[in-house]
Amino acid sequence: MSTLIKLENISKHYGSFQALTDINLEVEEGEVICVIGPSGSGKSTMIRCINLLEQYDDNGTITVDDIVVQKGKNLREVRAEVSMVFQNFNLFPHLTILKNIMLAPMRTKGLSAADAKIKALELLNKVGIAEQADKYPAQLSGGQQQRVAIARALAMEPKALLFDEPTSALDPEMVGEVLDVIQGLANYGVTMIVVTHEMGFARKVADRVIFMDSGKIIEQGEPNDIFDSPKEIRTQNFLKAVLTH
Repeated sequence: MSTLIKLENISKHYGSFQALTDINLEVEEGEVICVIGPSGSGKSTMIRCINLLEQYDDNGTITVDDIVVQKGKNLREVRAEVSMVFQNFNLFPHLTILKNIMLAPMRTKGLSAADAKIKALELLNKVGIAEQADKYPAQLSGGQQQRVAIARALAMEPKALLFDEPTSALDPEMVGEVLDVIQGLANYGVTMIVVTHEMGFARKVADRVIFMDSGKIIEQGEPNDIFDSPKEIRTQNFLKAVLTH
């Protein structure tokens, strides 16, 4: 396996507040990483830096498939290779589900409408909601909308998917259907970084779990090592708090 995403000495300041401190991380092709930690620990900021939704500080470097992530002509190339799935779906409300998925491949990859439609229907079938193709986002449940958002991200044929707490905006009964789709992608060998507070999911799906706190990677390892025998006191305390509720 080769390294697809590499973060070297990544820090991020918002004025005087330091959100990330010296993050170093390598993500292998086909690897599934789940990032856990308390609110405000820098998890979402870290993955948003990967496709420059957040500008990281100048002293660090992020590369995606050996392309340096920075403002300029390469950024579109990076964003084509790394797709983001957000908490709140970010679907276009005035477009049907089908057209939401067709739009980006037509605009950025030059696909014809006919080819984009075939691709979109395949992806809707893959995430289990092909029958919703002609509806609008407001007509779908939150879980269905998030599955559309995943299909839209896949339409760009990215080399990696970034998930920013994909179930946090969902009603509890809808969480499972979205996690099942993400697990299916993991089984296909899609490279993924998933920021999540679903500990059972992280244990089951991740190749590696990263625990963050106060803008730093505190500990990382295989799921069983992190959940059953974490080395760091801060990790132990966090897991004790979240796993006993």
